[in-house]
Amino acid sequence: MPKEFLQRVIGCIAKAQRIPTETMKAESTFEQLGIDSLDGINILFALESEFDIEIPDNAAQQVKTVGDMANGVFALVEQKQRVQA
Repeated sequence: MPKEFLQRVIGCIAKAQRIPTETMKAESTFEQLGIDSLDGINILFALESEFDIEIPDNAAQQVKTVGDMANGVFALVEQKQRVQA
């Protein structure tokens, strides 16, 4: 996954939660960032809108870190691009 993609995901999460981007790293857990399950739903909506994808509920439940989220979103974006090609 390109670093720019991770930064885009971090930016999206930061905007949705009003958290400074510089406080987030790929290894930051949502718990460390003070993000609860309701906040997580808002983040999912923001990421789905930003990247024009659908994130399956079961996949979202397994995400623990910002990096996990970025990797999952990246895989969904790549999958969508392959289907459209």
